[in-house]
Amino acid sequence: MKAPGGAQWAWGGSGGHGGSRGFLVGVGEGYGDTGGAQRVPGGGPWVLGGPVSDVRSCSGSGGCRRRWRRRWGGPGGAGGAAALPGGASGALPRGEAAERGRGETGPHERALELLAELCESLDNATDFCALGGLETVVGLLGHPWAPLRAGAARVVGACAQNLPGAQGRALALGALPALLGGLRGDPDPRVPPCALFAISCLVRAQPEGLEQFERLGGLEALGGALQSPRPPLRARAAFLLHCLLREHPRLREPLCRLGMVAQLGAVLRTEHDGAHEHVLGALCSLASDFPEGVRECRAPALGLEELLRERRGLLRGREEFQEELEFCERLLQLCFGTPPRRAPWIGDPGTPPGTPPHPPGPPGSIETPPQDPLGPSGPPWAPQLQGG
Repeated sequence: MKAPGGAQWAWGGSGGHGGSRGFLVGVGEGYGDTGGAQRVPGGGPWVLGGPVSDVRSCSGSGGCRRRWRRRWGGPGGAGGAAALPGGASGALPRGEAAERGRGETGPHERALELLAELCESLDNATDFCALGGLETVVGLLGHPWAPLRAGAARVVGACAQNLPGAQGRALALGALPALLGGLRGDPDPRVPPCALFAISCLVRAQPEGLEQFERLGGLEALGGALQSPRPPLRARAAFLLHCLLREHPRLREPLCRLGMVAQLGAVLRTEHDGAHEHVLGALCSLASDFPEGVRECRAPALGLEELLRERRGLLRGREEFQEELEFCERLLQLCFGTPPRRAPWIGDPGTPPGTPPHPPGPPGSIETPPQDPLGPSGPPWAPQLQGG
């Protein structure tokens, strides 16, 4: 469905202030920044380059979505499926994209950012996919302009993270090879973290996605991301690896063959950041009921026992690192027969005055599901651990 100037439409949601309404997001070719939200027939704002605060709070409304579909297109409507930039060529001609700057792509980037935010709602993601949005966004994963590649990956991940139908459709459209390409070798630092977020949403709890991931060399790509000099990418890679090992213990064998234990040990020797907790969790999974994993953790060249003992001393008594400490204790027990040691707490006999309260809890309890260190938007920074 075309907008003024040749732009194309994608529906962004329904509902709003003062009543229900549909709205469109334009991410097409042949338009510039309007300087504000431009009205289109039917009362929906054209969210382009201007303020979008009037639609950020929109929530799904089934009746409004049905009315919108009848008016603008999609299943049951007369207008056909709305789209973002047309076809696999993306929003800008490939020959010109490299020469165009922020002034030309800013509206496209803002529209993709808005779509990623809106599609975190299941209702919005469902409707966006039903209107053909995934087909167009997947086409942008190989666009010459890096912000559009990153934005498209965020939208794919936002749609797929809680929607099995979107996962299957994105896999069928070939999203995973494109995302792995962005993870392995994209020269722009903004793209790999977004690509890895989308990959995580396509392979966790999705057997078809995991099968594709393994077949396309995804485990090797994950190992490469762990060696990245960029902490946010390392943190997300460690998180995904930890989750996959918890959900699919059979991956221990192929990961050990790839030398993953040594790679994880190398990450532990970097400056302490948000990746370390998940690295230790992944090592615990590799060593649990898997003799080969234990043997590799004990390799003298790795020096893991000394490293873990030193780390345990630094973590003890630091509440913000409690889960990481538990992984340390568990790994020492699994691989080196070291009984767990907990920090003193205020109820222990002989506790020095001023010791902060710290309930004992069961040592080695590591069954809390790992928390995503980034989410779709960006990295938080883990507290620094002096001496790590």
